Amino acid sequence: MTTPKTHGIIAEFDSVDAIIAAANQVREAGYTKWDCHTPFPVHGLDDAMAIKQTKLPWLVLVMGISGCLGGMFLQWWTNAYDYVYIISGKPAWSLPANIPVMFEMTILFSALTAFFSMWIINNLPKWYNPLFHAASFTKVTDDRFVLAIESRDPLYGEATRGLLQSAGALAMEEVNPPEDDGLMPSKLKGWLGVVFSLMLLPPVMIASSMYSNSSEPRVHLVPDMDSQMSFGEQEASSFFADGRSMRAPIAGTYAQEDDHLLGEKPGYYTGKEDGAYLTALPVEVTQELMARGQERFGIYCGVCHGMGGKGDGAVSRRAQKLEMATWVQPADLHTDLVKVQPPGQIFETMTNGIRTMPGYARQIPVQDRWAIVLYLQALQRASAGE
Repeated sequence: MTTPKTHGIIAEFDSVDAIIAAANQVREAGYTKWDCHTPFPVHGLDDAMAIKQTKLPWLVLVMGISGCLGGMFLQWWTNAYDYVYIISGKPAWSLPANIPVMFEMTILFSALTAFFSMWIINNLPKWYNPLFHAASFTKVTDDRFVLAIESRDPLYGEATRGLLQSAGALAMEEVNPPEDDGLMPSKLKGWLGVVFSLMLLPPVMIASSMYSNSSEPRVHLVPDMDSQMSFGEQEASSFFADGRSMRAPIAGTYAQEDDHLLGEKPGYYTGKEDGAYLTALPVEVTQELMARGQERFGIYCGVCHGMGGKGDGAVSRRAQKLEMATWVQPADLHTDLVKVQPPGQIFETMTNGIRTMPGYARQIPVQDRWAIVLYLQALQRASAGE
């Protein structure tokens, strides 16, 4: 009989055929707690050991489907039920728009299930195998095939050695691991302690920042501006060669308010002269400019204000059809409120925007903005029968 410390017994074989035949005998004898170790994969050994197919693919499939349905439910709940947010008349929930998140959730759940299930099914982490204490087990990485039967098997006993002998074992050895076998190595305990201590630092730092006052920003990754030079008016400075902190205007440059210095009429860039709106266009009125204004009006203004300027553009009609509560009706450009505005004010509105209307300074050049003002004046006069 074996001592309580005995882990089991291992038997050596010198060929593939021998280990497969031995595995068949051990399986037919009814042993359940045993395994084979070979220096390379042996085809047919799984069948000889009657190893059942792993349940891992089914677990991954079930959790992958759960992740897919969970992602779909999450988006339906947040977008179509709990907080409906309408954007440009698009449906609150539709399958094509949600496929990316469903796909990613499927991958996430499948990957995590495969990773953690593999650890659980294989009884990991396992610090080392008691078989490593057997001297003959070192040959398994070279030219030996080893069959190991554990002492916890119900059939393990004196007959086990006879069974392995009859199976053609070249040698047998009982495995008696030390008393501390299976415990976490002391070195690993030390490293885990260090890692755990380091993991405590971020939450401690976050808690300290949350409940303390400081004149410095909490997150300050780029401190470049901390040491910037700041000067008062007329103050001396050693940074510039002339010793002055205030800089003279750069030669050849002008402010927009000085548009007359660039050869343009006053107010050409701003729509104002001496703080007052221009009452006349600062450009030459021509048929070409009128045609250009009509074209630009149709491109930039007509979509909301309508081609006739009545505030009935395609975008506005679409919003009204969808009954969008947040939609603001575009202004009718033929009302007295708009018609009394001087050309300079219309130009400024196009440039900087007003209320919900954005500015078009980046999209429409200055000359084209004045062309639109000219065409709008003609449109207003035509509507009034002038």
